[in-house]
Parts: sequence; C-alpha cells; structure tokens
Amino acid sequence: MRWLTIWAASAVGLAVISHIHVGIMATSTQAILVAALALGFVNIFIKPIVKLLTLPINLLTFGLFGLVVNALMLWLVSSFVPGFIVNGFGAAFWGAIILSIVSGVVGWIIRYL
Repeated sequence: MRWLTIWAASAVGLAVISHIHVGIMATSTQAILVAALALGFVNIFIKPIVKLLTLPINLLTFGLFGLVVNALMLWLVSSFVPGFIVNGFGAAFWGAIILSIVSGVVGWIIRYL
C-alpha cells in the first residue's frame, strides 16, 4: 500500500511540474502515470548505485549533490518514456526540486487522510 501512495504522489508531482512549464512536458495523463512508475523503478534500481558512486562528491557538498542525482534520474526517465519530455538538465534540476516538494506534501496529505 505504501508504494501506491508514493506512486500517486509522484504522479501528482509530475502533473504539477508539467503544468508549471519549467521545461518538462507530458503529452497525456498516461505519459505522467507511466513516467511516475518508471521513476519509481529508476529510484529503486539505479539511484542507489549512482548515489554510492557519487558518495565522495555528496559528502563534500553536504548532500546538495543529491539534487543533481535526482535531476539525472528524472532526465533518464524522460529518455525512455514516450510523451514525457524534459528539455535539458536545467529543466530536470528545477523539476526535481519541485517534484520533491510536491510529492512530499501530497504524500503527507494522503498518509494523514
């Protein structure tokens, strides 16, 4: 049940950032749902490996490099989900920040309702 909450929060977050026009676009609701699912899989399987490889940089930047890793994961998802488009690293970076905030708030609301 927890994974469904996380998936729903990510989908809402992706919908919000695609409507804000920060350089991230989704052509349909289906693209948002598939992108949220793909982002979940990327965060489960690929992100831990990347975080381990970038641990020295992350320690030097007091964890701020984690934002770069999140942006790279979002950009990676856009490369293989049709209909979900991220226009460059800058858009992925700001989109990852907004996605973290929105997903956190939505997840908190869903959890306590």
